[in-house]
Amino acid sequence: MKVRQVMSSSVDWVSPDTSTVEVAKLMKRIDVGSIPICEGNKLIGIITDRDIVLKVVAVGGNASSTSVKDIMNTRVISVTADQDAHEAADLMAKNQIRRLPVLESGSLIGIVAIGDLAVEKIHINEAGDALSDISKGAQH
Repeated sequence: MKVRQVMSSSVDWVSPDTSTVEVAKLMKRIDVGSIPICEGNKLIGIITDRDIVLKVVAVGGNASSTSVKDIMNTRVISVTADQDAHEAADLMAKNQIRRLPVLESGSLIGIVAIGDLAVEKIHINEAGDALSDISKGAQH
C-alpha cells in the first residue's frame, strides 16, 4: 500500500512569518503537535509544540513577537506519495515522530499520521510498534 492511499491531502500549514502564538492556536484548534512551514507550496520547515515550549516559553521569550522562522526545524523528515506505507511507519518509529509531510517535487501535497497507518489493518502491528517506539523515546 502506498502513502497516497492513507495520507490526508488536506493539510494546515503556515508561512515563516507566522507568530508562535498563532501556530499554537492552530495546533490547539486542529489538535496536532506539529505544523509544516511553507513558502508558497514549498515545504521549508516544521514546528512542533515542543519547539514553542523549549525555544520560546522556557527561555522567557515573547511568543507573540517570535516568528516560526526563528525556531522551526529545517531538517524535515518526509515521504513521497508513492513510497510504501511500511516505509512511512519505519521512518516514524526510527525518528520518533507521529506525522510525516508528504512531498511531490518539494511541494507539500499531504500529511500521513500514525493514526492513518493504524486504520489500515495491514499496518496495525507496524503502526502500534512505531507508536510504542515513539512513546519510549518521549520518556527519555
